[in-house]
Amino acid sequence: MARILLRRRGERRLLRGHPWIYRADVEDTEGSLEKGELVDIYGAGRRFLGRGYANPDSQITIRLLTRAPEPIDAAFFRQRIAAARAHRQRLAIPSTAIRIVYAEADALPGLIVDAYGDILVLQILTAGMERLRGVWLPVIQEDFHPRGIFLRNDVPSRLLEGLPLQKAFLDDPFDPVMIIEEEGVRFRVDITTGQKTGLFLDQRNNRLAVRPFAADREVLDCFCYTGGFALHAARAGARRVEGIDSSEEAVTAANGNTGLNALAERCSFRVGNVFDELRKLNDAGRHFDLIILDPPAFTKSKEAVAAALRGYKEINLRAMKLLTPGGILVTSSCSYHVNEATFLEMLEDAAADANVRCRVLGVRTQSADHPILLGVKETKYLKCVFLERL
Repeated sequence: MARILLRRRGERRLLRGHPWIYRADVEDTEGSLEKGELVDIYGAGRRFLGRGYANPDSQITIRLLTRAPEPIDAAFFRQRIAAARAHRQRLAIPSTAIRIVYAEADALPGLIVDAYGDILVLQILTAGMERLRGVWLPVIQEDFHPRGIFLRNDVPSRLLEGLPLQKAFLDDPFDPVMIIEEEGVRFRVDITTGQKTGLFLDQRNNRLAVRPFAADREVLDCFCYTGGFALHAARAGARRVEGIDSSEEAVTAANGNTGLNALAERCSFRVGNVFDELRKLNDAGRHFDLIILDPPAFTKSKEAVAAALRGYKEINLRAMKLLTPGGILVTSSCSYHVNEATFLEMLEDAAADANVRCRVLGVRTQSADHPILLGVKETKYLKCVFLERL
């Protein structure tokens, strides 16, 4: 096993709880460093700091697995996966679709495991976790006994690890389209083509939080995807719900989901560019009591933050103008590079330009089965702000 000696900066970051070691943090390497290989990590005075896996081709050269000199074997993965599973059981999540393992946040960097009923969807994000697949995959199969496993290894970050993109059944094919239930609302999910691993599980708690504000309201759900927020609002008694998404497939699925929930009379979804549709609604003098903005990430890099903020400001400004007095705006950003403080500042600017006053009802983040590690800001990416127009 190769040994890595860290510079002071890397050692400090590791000791403060961050599991990543960047290429610039490595002072010296003893032994050959191969992609995905296990390595021991040392700091000043050759103090043992932990054990992880390496990728010399990546800017994140080492990802920490453990702070103990323990074997990375089946027993190791069984304990980590059991701990992750037990955490979700304590949360009592009101859904049949749950994230069981969330990579670094569950001390299993590079591995995501989502359960859709008795089907598991896996994402292997790093060369190290791919190399260890023969160790941890049998553990998952033995512990969960899933009806089937599907690999959604189509995440662009795999390319940075030198890994190919792929989508595949692990063993025998099965029907990838299934019905999941979330606090009484049913969704048809296709795990082979749906966003992320099939559904935006990270917005679950925020979808549920919309329900108390929805009764007897006119609702507009922008970037509605398959109708997550819209259907929860309708189930909670919304008078009328309109949804807009640029994807024809998503709108077809959303309309199908209204039938699953006997809500077709109060819900309608249409294909459209949200930027354009908000302008048209404004020009037509329309108003809504509850508006949801859940756009895709407007930036994947810090270099594009300024442009992303202009996009966020435009849709939020127009939504604020469409709100009735006392109306609620639920607005999100999943762009990691737009932090919470910056997002709130953008909303403040949008409200000023729209000439409206807003009260902050809540600043929320991703669902609890996507846990956030203290000191690892990369594990917190979702912002969801509830505003009331005064």
